Amino acid sequence: MLKQSELAPEIDSVNQNNQAVKLSVYKDNANVVLYFYPKDDTPGCTIQANQFTELLPEFKLCDTVVIGVSKDSCNSHMAFINKYELKIDLLADTDGKLCESYGVWQEKEKNGVKKMGIVRSTFLINKSGVLEDVMYGVDPEGHAKLMLEKVKQLQ
Repeated sequence: MLKQSELAPEIDSVNQNNQAVKLSVYKDNANVVLYFYPKDDTPGCTIQANQFTELLPEFKLCDTVVIGVSKDSCNSHMAFINKYELKIDLLADTDGKLCESYGVWQEKEKNGVKKMGIVRSTFLINKSGVLEDVMYGVDPEGHAKLMLEKVKQLQ
């Protein structure tokens, strides 16, 4: 698992529009809130995406972009974005390489059944590409507001 003060692993993925997204593009220009979630259009993931969208203008005032990541396809992301009028980019990590590099692909247990899945996690990356905060196993409710407070501390 990653730790605070480490260099963030490079992002090399595509967003909902099948456009390439790289972390290096934001270097020196913007902080990045990179959050990983299990699946589009599920209760917790919807809460989290809606709350990040609601607070997006405030994140932008702090020179911060918000990017969500799951293993869902670009088409799934587009449907999710359109259904809830989301304003954030969602990366399609269909091969799981990004999940692996950030350590969020882990064994999870539900109702006594163990299986691999994305552990809801968030990474705050500063303009230098360094991890300012690393949070594994986050609660979706109120998480966007918590991250906004952390971003404001970078100012």
